[in-house]
Amino acid sequence: MNVACIDVDSLAQYERDAKTGRAEALYNLGLAYSTGQGVAQDYVAAHKWFNLAAMRGSGEAKSWRNQIAEEMNAGQIAQAQKLAREWLNIFR
Repeated sequence: MNVACIDVDSLAQYERDAKTGRAEALYNLGLAYSTGQGVAQDYVAAHKWFNLAAMRGSGEAKSWRNQIAEEMNAGQIAQAQKLAREWLNIFR
């Protein structure tokens, strides 16, 4: 799996593109939060973004989501899933 350096401008673009449901943007946000590039490292947020990207067909996002889930407790995973559902209710 490749991890690219994510700058602030790219992060802002990913956030805009994520609102349109682009799997690649959702995946890239997951990468940013999982690695702490451009944002504070946050596995709950990363799991949310990877989950959303996986729902849109990204196999890499599914793999990363499963990988970081091993570092999370059940409460954190439940919170990430809740955030993903809330996001879907806003940006469907």
